[in-house]
Amino acid sequence: MLFAAHGYAAVGLEQVAEAAGVTRGAVYHHFDSKRGLFAAVLAAVHAEAGESVAAAADQVWDSDPWEGFEAGCRAFLEFSLSADVRRIMLLDGPAIAGWAAWRDDDAAASGHHLVEALEELTQLDLLDAPSIPAAGALLSGAMNEAVLWVASHPTHEYRRALDQAWSTLRILLSALRATGR
Repeated sequence: MLFAAHGYAAVGLEQVAEAAGVTRGAVYHHFDSKRGLFAAVLAAVHAEAGESVAAAADQVWDSDPWEGFEAGCRAFLEFSLSADVRRIMLLDGPAIAGWAAWRDDDAAASGHHLVEALEELTQLDLLDAPSIPAAGALLSGAMNEAVLWVASHPTHEYRRALDQAWSTLRILLSALRATGR
């Protein structure tokens, strides 16, 4: 993907058309601008993040819903830090699409799965949160800030920073776990 490899600013629609094997006019037929194309790419990356979160949670949910919840949260951190995703979703995404659009994409994808998991944990008496929407917003914000924090480190320090972020996030998550479980 050109945006992932070179960044939004360095990619022209001519390059996109050439890489796709179509004319520039064909690109404009589907997207009104380079920004519109990027917005579609960003939405797709957010959707992939959501799918990654759901898949990780689903692998363990039936045997232990809390572990499934944590697995989904960890999957979000891991997915968001791959080189291609990091460039599109964390570096260029908020700057090009704007924070409101970025947050809408995030809420529709992984944020949706987060709230869904919180609701299910509440029904199972595993979560002690006075407000699911507030808990979802706070946890989403914490995880988004965590990946931005990890991404601010040099690449060779990602694993250490990710482990630090994850161990801290688990403490935050455990504070929401219903006592006696």
